[in-house]
Amino acid sequence: MIDNWPEIVASLREQAQQMHEAREKGLTLCRTLVQTSARSIRHVHRKQFSEAEELLREAKEIARRAREALKDHPELMHAGYLQDAEKEMVEASAVLCIVHGRKLPTPEELGTQVMTYLNGMGEAASEVRRYVLDQMRAGDLEGAGKILESMEGIYDELITFDFADAMTGGLRRTCDALRAVVERTRSDLTATASQQSLVRELRTTREALSRKAD
Repeated sequence: MIDNWPEIVASLREQAQQMHEAREKGLTLCRTLVQTSARSIRHVHRKQFSEAEELLREAKEIARRAREALKDHPELMHAGYLQDAEKEMVEASAVLCIVHGRKLPTPEELGTQVMTYLNGMGEAASEVRRYVLDQMRAGDLEGAGKILESMEGIYDELITFDFADAMTGGLRRTCDALRAVVERTRSDLTATASQQSLVRELRTTREALSRKAD
């Protein structure tokens, strides 16, 4: 046997154990990050904004701890589970900003990689369709229209990132899904606006006929 082989193996075994422990810790934190981000989005749809903000702050801290746990192992920093979890945090942060009409968070503010951020933004733009429908049901077509404009603006910029899927993490699929969501939302908003206009015209006509009858 080559003399230094046992020493090499012993060193690598120790490194592998450290990597395993970091991975397990990172996985646990990433699962918590996904759950916390999802809860934040649910609170947005319920218009419980203070709770959503608090959960988003928790999510950002969890993401920081996950990156900290993995930072000594470059192989793990690019693991899919970390990017997927951070994408959920980007989505939660963007959803809150879109519905309030605030400036969007930057990748630097969230500590995410470029493609993770872009995919998260695409999913956020799809997610707010539900909020638009709620606004429409409440009769706030102006507010719904502003959110639709944000959805369209995000889509228009995302489709300019025409790079290989292996590089973008499937951004093209995200854009395809978002385009369908935007088109359905625009159609729903147009139909609702037309219906409300017709209702107003009918009401005006009925009131005019009532006055003539008097």
